[in-house]
Amino acid sequence: MTEIKKARKTLTGVVVSNKMTNSIVVLTQRIVRHKLYGKMMRLHKKYMADDPQNSCAIGDQVLIEECRPLSKNKRWRLREIIEKAA
Repeated sequence: MTEIKKARKTLTGVVVSNKMTNSIVVLTQRIVRHKLYGKMMRLHKKYMADDPQNSCAIGDQVLIEECRPLSKNKRWRLREIIEKAA
């Protein structure tokens, strides 16, 4: 029997904290239209992600993917660093 793999969700964002061991906090931003008034709004959310090599620095643009729960707050894993901070 062949195994069917589901595609995992991915998000891009900016690292805002790397003070924890093997963990980073990633800020993602999306633009949505207000339901009633039609104005474009920027919504942001922070995600905790697993960074096993501690390779991220604050300001890096990263790609994170969904995974099984790793701790109380970590449900995302670092997939790749898109752009290093200047």
